[in-house]
This record gives sequence, C-alpha cells and structure tokens, in this order.
Amino acid sequence: MSTLDYKILDERLRELPPSYATPGSAGLDLRACIDTTTVLRPGETLLVPSGIAIHLEDPGLAAMVLPRSGLGHKHGIVLGNLVGLIDSDYQGQIFVSLWNRGASEFVLQPLERIAQLVVVPVVQVALREVFDFAASQRGDGGFGSTGGR
Repeated sequence: MSTLDYKILDERLRELPPSYATPGSAGLDLRACIDTTTVLRPGETLLVPSGIAIHLEDPGLAAMVLPRSGLGHKHGIVLGNLVGLIDSDYQGQIFVSLWNRGASEFVLQPLERIAQLVVVPVVQVALREVFDFAASQRGDGGFGSTGGR
C-alpha cells in the first residue's frame, strides 16, 4: 500500500481528516473549507479551498479530483475543469473548481463534501517522433468508427 503525505491547512479538518468512507471506497472526500454558506447560481463557477495539501512524491502516481456523483445528478454540481489532475511533485493546497450546470441555485455549506480525490498510477513514456504510423485496423477513424452505438 502506498502512503499519501498530507497537511491540514484548515483546523476544522482535525475533526474530519481525509479518510475512505468504506473499505471499498476508491476516493477520499474533499470538503468545502469555506467560512460561510455560499450560493452558486446556475452557470457560475467557484474555486473552493479543500483545506488540505498533499505530496505524492512518487512520479509513478498522480491524484485526480473527481466530482461527487450525487451532487452532479441531483443538483448539477460538477467540476469546472471536469477532472482535476495533481502531479506527484505538487505540494500546495488542493482547490476544487465547482460549476453549477444545473437550472437552480445551489447552497454550499461549510465543510460539505464537494469532490473526491483518487490516486492513480502514471506511466511516463519516452517520446519518439515518426513521419508515419504502421497501419492498424482502425486507422484514423474517429467517433463511432468502430461500429458502436
């Protein structure tokens, strides 16, 4: 099992440190470390501090900030950048860009769970410029070119 070093930047998180909700959870909940209730109107975005900083250190790992499915489905709250990517050498606070793509205002409460953090493996590849590719069955066929519906 890998280890994730983290720093608590918002003292309120001492009572709610990052953790997995269940043994099978893939993501750690990130919370809105805001001081007051905030309204996010339809179409608006808001950059929300998570109150934690992480350092993966291992270049074979990265962290992804993903939306919470319930917020997206029930309220239209997703990430402004759709998926956040945190490189292994980043050591600053994690911020979550929230976007209200729904039709109604959303009331964001302090310390509400707003996103999840998932650590994933990364493969860095050696780059080699070529002037042509060996032919494949698909070639350069785009969306729907494999016959899927």
